[in-house]
Amino acid sequence: MSKESKLEAEILASFERGEWQPAPKVKSEIARFAKMASASLVKDKRVNIRISSRDLNDIQAKAAEEAIPYQTLMASVLHKYVTGRLVEPSPSRPTRQKRRAS
Repeated sequence: MSKESKLEAEILASFERGEWQPAPKVKSEIARFAKMASASLVKDKRVNIRISSRDLNDIQAKAAEEAIPYQTLMASVLHKYVTGRLVEPSPSRPTRQKRRAS
C-alpha cells in the first residue's frame, strides 16, 4: 500500500470514529462568504463601449470555444483585470494570428 493510500485510510478511520469536529463559527463563515459572493455577482450597471469588429469577432470566437456568452467573457476579463488576477500571456506566445491583407 502506498503512503498516500495509508494516509487516506487513517484519515477515513479517524473520521468514522467521530474524531473530526466542525470548526467553530463555520456556519457564520459560510453565510458571510455566500453574502460576499452574491454581492459580487450583482450586475446593476450597463456599459456601452466601442471596439473594433475584429476584436469583437475574436472575443465571440473565444467565448464560443469556452461555451459561454461573449458578454459574460468580457465581464469576466474586466473583473479579473480590476481585481489584479488577469494573467498576461508570455511574450513567446502570440495572442492573435496575423491576417493577410487581401
